[in-house]
Amino acid sequence: MTSVRELLVILIGSSLVNNVVLSQFLGLCPFLGVSRKTKTAAGMGGAVIFVITLASAVAGVIYEFVLKPLQIEYLQTIVFILVIAALVQFVEMFLHKAMPALYEALGVYLPLITTNCAVLGVALTNVQKQYGILTGIVNGFATAVGFTVSIIILAGIREKIEHNDVPAPFRGMPIVLLTAGLMAIAFCGFSGLL
Repeated sequence: MTSVRELLVILIGSSLVNNVVLSQFLGLCPFLGVSRKTKTAAGMGGAVIFVITLASAVAGVIYEFVLKPLQIEYLQTIVFILVIAALVQFVEMFLHKAMPALYEALGVYLPLITTNCAVLGVALTNVQKQYGILTGIVNGFATAVGFTVSIIILAGIREKIEHNDVPAPFRGMPIVLLTAGLMAIAFCGFSGLL
């Protein structure tokens, strides 16, 4: 049984210390593509939290109760990809019906969650670190929260950069990449927490 202390360490470690975007460099495509406005970034973060948390739960259950008993763990990557694709389709249909404005704002980046390597990376990390189902869910949730925090911070900075006089060679994506790099260095400061 996992203690509350261990779950708290996983929560802080996965969201801040080992941030999926700024430390592991997973999920960069939506991180850079959807971070123009904080509202859109928050919507993407919410969708990623939902998908990664649910994918961690479903992947954990499938791994524990299907793949392990049948001794077909080698199929984990294929199974996890199918689970993630199905979950993203569910989220896309839900947003299309319930929140059409957010669905339009996310545009092509919503289907990108399917190919977001952060989602698959969390499911595989849960198996690699031999996390149980609850621990895997906490790790998935914390990782998604870390993604959301970093994308919202970058979106806020990008909104401020729009009103500044940036030298011509740094306009556009160069200044965004420079900002993301500085954020990664800043997040290294959290390594002393654990």
